[in-house]
Amino acid sequence: MRTTEDCAPLPSGRLDPAVIWRNRALRLLDHVPMPIAVCDFGGGILIVNRAMAAEFGCLPGQLRHRRILEFFTLRDTGTLEALTEAVRLHRRSQYPARVSWTPAGGSERHGEMTVDLVSDTPEQTPNLLLSLQAAEPAAPPPGPRAEASPVEARILAAAARGDTTAQIARALGITPDGVNYHLARLSRRWRVPNRTALVARAYTTGVLAPDTWPPQPADSE
Repeated sequence: MRTTEDCAPLPSGRLDPAVIWRNRALRLLDHVPMPIAVCDFGGGILIVNRAMAAEFGCLPGQLRHRRILEFFTLRDTGTLEALTEAVRLHRRSQYPARVSWTPAGGSERHGEMTVDLVSDTPEQTPNLLLSLQAAEPAAPPPGPRAEASPVEARILAAAARGDTTAQIARALGITPDGVNYHLARLSRRWRVPNRTALVARAYTTGVLAPDTWPPQPADSE
């Protein structure tokens, strides 16, 4: 693949139309959000777009002439053999490969690199058009659900509605001292200082149903 520097102007002083269109294609490539690179078949980097260079805290020109496997680790051991066989048989298909890499200032990431073999004719040794799709980070496992008895959950739901201790007591058929006893036990168990914090903890741990008004215990849905 020729670069702009390799293409001299025509005798008339005009640029070769192929160079003009190539430069336009490169400008378009730089606006593609997916990381993309073009390499020779040996893995030498010819072109990268800004998204690919940004993965490693570089400008696109800083990656030229380096080897793509300096930056990525292949997790599919058969990928290189499949590409070699495709060239031998003059195939031009897409080949997915699992890869890992370490971005600038970050921890190791994983994803899939799609490899397209591209050339003007089947007989030519192809270049590699690489597009990178990062895997979404795994969601953290849900935290343990706070334990609350049915009576405690009803008290918390009433407190979330703004009911007073006396109102909660009448609704549940217990004494105000009984309401305070349950709230105090919850405060010690959940290690929170007051009623407001108890209600917040009840929502974040799933004791109270989310997106519900008036507030209800989750188990009552």
